[in-house]
Amino acid sequence: MAADIVNVRVVLADDQDLVRAGFRVILESEPGISVVGEAVDGAAAVLAVEQHRPDVVCLDVQMPGVDGIEAARRIAALDDPPAVLVLTTFDNDDTLFQALDAGASGFLLKNASPEQLVDAVLTVAAGDALLAPDVTRRVISRATAGASAGPTAAPSAASAVAVPSAANVAAPCVVPGLTERETEVLQLLGRGLSNAEIAGLLFVGDATVKTHVSNVLQKLQLRDRVQAVVWAYEHGVVRSRG
Repeated sequence: MAADIVNVRVVLADDQDLVRAGFRVILESEPGISVVGEAVDGAAAVLAVEQHRPDVVCLDVQMPGVDGIEAARRIAALDDPPAVLVLTTFDNDDTLFQALDAGASGFLLKNASPEQLVDAVLTVAAGDALLAPDVTRRVISRATAGASAGPTAAPSAASAVAVPSAANVAAPCVVPGLTERETEVLQLLGRGLSNAEIAGLLFVGDATVKTHVSNVLQKLQLRDRVQAVVWAYEHGVVRSRG
C-alpha cells in the first residue's frame, strides 16, 4: 500500500507525555518513519507543523486550550498541509464527523495495535483516507440519510452537479465534467477502495490512479477522498447495498 513511501516525517500532538513517548517508540521502530516534532496541545501542534513541515500530524482530540478538532481545522487551512490522523479514545459519531469536517484524513482509536498505528500513518502519508469499514458505513449512512447539511457534506458548488440516481458501481454512469475513467475511479472510491486496489481492478499503475483521484477531487471541488465517498452516495454514483 505505502511501500514506496520513505522518510515519512511525523508530528505527534498529545497532552500526555507517556502517550507521545509510546507513539514515538512505535513509529520510529518502523524504517522510513521519523518523529520530527511533538506538541502538548493544539496550538503547539499548529506551530510544530509550521516549523517542521511534516508529512503527517497525529492529533489527540482532547487537549487543553485548542483541542485536536480545532487544531486539525487550522492545520488544514495552511499552505500544503500535512495529512491529519486523529487519534482518540472516543468512538462516537460526533467526534468522527467533527474530525472529518475539520480536514482529517484518518481516524484511529488509541486502543489500536502498534501495527495498525504504523499502517495508518503510512496510509495517510500515501494520500489515502483511513476509515475502518464500520466508520465508512457510518459516513455512508449519514450521507444516504439525507444529511446534506451535515459536516461531511460536499461543497454546494459540487452538490449542484446532477447524476442519475439509479446508478451503482456496476452500471454505466455519466458524471458531468468527468471522463469515463474518472467516473469509474469515483465509483470505486465510493466503495472505499485504496489506490492500490483501484489500480489492480482497472489494470493501471498506482500513479495513474492517483492522477485520476486528484482530477476527480479538483473537478468536483471536493476536499478529500472522504468527501468523494459522501458525494458519490449523495448523487447516486454508488448506491447503498441495503
